[in-house]
Amino acid sequence: MEISQQFIEAIEAGDLQSVQSLIETLQLSSEPDAQYEIANMLVQAGYLKEGEQVLEHLQFLFPEEAQIKIDRAQVLMEIDEEDEALLLLTSIEEHEEEYPQALLSLADYYQMQGFYESAEQKINQALSILPGEPLLIFAKAELLLETGKYLEAARLYENLKNETDEIAGIRLSERLAEVYSAGAAYEDAIPFYEESLIDHVTPDLLFGYAYAAFQAGQYDLSVRKLNEVKTLDPDYFSAHLLLSQAYSMLEDHEQAYQAILEGLSRDEYDKELYLFAGKMALKLGKVREAEQHLRQAIALDPEYMEATLTLVSYLHNEERDQDVIELIEIISQNQDDWSALYPFAAEAYAKEENFERAYDFYSLAYTDHKEDPLFMEKYVYFLLEEGKREEALEIGKQLVLLQPHEERWQDLIESLS
Repeated sequence: MEISQQFIEAIEAGDLQSVQSLIETLQLSSEPDAQYEIANMLVQAGYLKEGEQVLEHLQFLFPEEAQIKIDRAQVLMEIDEEDEALLLLTSIEEHEEEYPQALLSLADYYQMQGFYESAEQKINQALSILPGEPLLIFAKAELLLETGKYLEAARLYENLKNETDEIAGIRLSERLAEVYSAGAAYEDAIPFYEESLIDHVTPDLLFGYAYAAFQAGQYDLSVRKLNEVKTLDPDYFSAHLLLSQAYSMLEDHEQAYQAILEGLSRDEYDKELYLFAGKMALKLGKVREAEQHLRQAIALDPEYMEATLTLVSYLHNEERDQDVIELIEIISQNQDDWSALYPFAAEAYAKEENFERAYDFYSLAYTDHKEDPLFMEKYVYFLLEEGKREEALEIGKQLVLLQPHEERWQDLIESLS
C-alpha cells in the first residue's frame, strides 16, 4: 500500500499515533515531492502540527526554498507561532519570485491582528509588483470590506467579476450582494442576490435577499423570499421576526401576528419575538395577549428597556397607575437609571396622590426631558398645584423658549412674577 493511502486511512480513523509513525517513515524514505504532498494533506485535514513537522523537515532539506517557508509560515500562524512565522516570511527577499506571495501572507497576518493599515500597505506593495494579479486584488477587496470601505471594495469586486465569476472559492455575485448590503446600498445588492440564487439556493442567501428587499422598501418581495427561507429551513429563527415586520409594513397586522406566533412556537426564549408579538397584539386590540407577551419579554431580560417602556406606556394609557408604579419601583430597586420611565412614574404617583414621590420623579425626569414641551407642561402644572411657585416660574420661562407662540406661558410668568 502506498504511504499516501496509509496516511488517508490513519487520518480517517483519527489514529494520531499511526500518523506520527508514518511521518517518521515518510521523512526517511520518501521523495521531497511526496513529503510536500503529504504535508498539505495533513494541514487540510486539520493535523496542523503534524503538517508543520513535515514542512520543517523539508525546509531543513531545502533551506532557501521560498515556497516551503511561506507554507510553513501560514501553518505556524494557525498554531499561534507567529514570531517564527514572521521570521520566515521576512527572510524572503524582493528578487525572489515568491516575494509577492510572502507579502500577501504578511498582510493576512496583520489583518488577523487588526493592523489594517499595515495589511493594506503589504497588499499595495505586492500589487506594485503584480498590478493585475486577481488574487491580490481580491485580497485588497476583502480587506476593504472588513474595514467598512464598502464602495472601494465593491469597485474592486466588480472589476474582478468582469473577468471571472469566482475566485478563491468565492462567488463574486455573493460578495457584491454582501458588500452592497453592508454599505446600505440595498437596491444595488438585490440584482446580485438574484444572480447568486441562480447558481445555488441556501437559507442564508435567501435571508440576505429578503433583508435587502425589506430595507429597500420592497416588502412584498421580502415576504416571498422569507417564506422560501421557512420552506428550506423552518428553524431559521431570524426569518420569523423579519417576516412579521414585513407584513406589518404592508399593514397586514393579522398576518404579522401569526408569523411572530409561529416564530415563538419554535423559539420560546427570544425576547425580541415577544416584544414584537406584544406590539402586533396591541395593534390588533388583543390587549390581554399583548401584556402577556411584553411581560414574557421582560421576564427573559429584566433590563430589556424597549419592552419595559412599551408595557409601561400601555399601562399608562389604560390608566393603570398602580401597575405602572409597581413596574418602576422594581426597576428603581435594581438601581437602573431609566430616565425614559420617569415621566410615567411621576404622573402615576401624582394620580395616586403620592405627591412627594411624584415630585421626586418629576425632578429626576427633568434632566433628560427639559426639551420636551409636553413633559414640561405637565411638570409646571404639577408644581403649581403643589404650591412650588418659584420652581414653576423657572419651568414657565423655559416653556416660553420652547413654545414662544404660546401666550399662556408668558401670562403664567407674569402672574407668578
